[in-house]
Amino acid sequence: MAAPRLVLASASPRRLELLRQIGIVPDLVDPAEIDETPLRSELPPAYALRLAREKVERVAARHPGAYVLGADTVVACGRRILPKPADEAAARRCLELLSGRRHRVHSGVALVVPGGETALRRVDSQVALKRLSAEEIAGYLAGGEWREKAGGYAIQGRAAALVRFISGSYSNVVGLPLFETAQLLAGRGYRLRCAANC
Repeated sequence: MAAPRLVLASASPRRLELLRQIGIVPDLVDPAEIDETPLRSELPPAYALRLAREKVERVAARHPGAYVLGADTVVACGRRILPKPADEAAARRCLELLSGRRHRVHSGVALVVPGGETALRRVDSQVALKRLSAEEIAGYLAGGEWREKAGGYAIQGRAAALVRFISGSYSNVVGLPLFETAQLLAGRGYRLRCAANC
């Protein structure tokens, strides 16, 4: 009898690459199209978990009997949820806000198992950027890495030179906490086939 398929409910190329990094290759990528508007007074950790749950439950309805994995990553400064900037001006505002201060990156990871149960995990990391000069911000924006990135930066790219402190999961800041995701899958019966026999 064939093992249940693994469906990734995300269009993010970063999440797919992160999973491949630990030897997990989804059988199918089926992004969820949901409204990602935060609810009134919704705190960043709850927002990340809610979006992850909504994504997997919507996609699971299209793939009964499969494992459906999804996640959402939120960059937050205090209670404020930072956007994926729509333009360079918005990205500049994000970087100016984050300059010289610590912020948190919250990820919600959700898994629907073949029986229909939904399991959730939340992972929080703390990051601090150096105090950025106007020239450093302009140089970073000119590279275009801010596009489609929560908070306007990509730690796995040129922004690595701007990060002075990180506490917690690095892969979480990139977009998917790998240790917690692997543990969630293994704990719910998905047979990991990674090279390290994890």
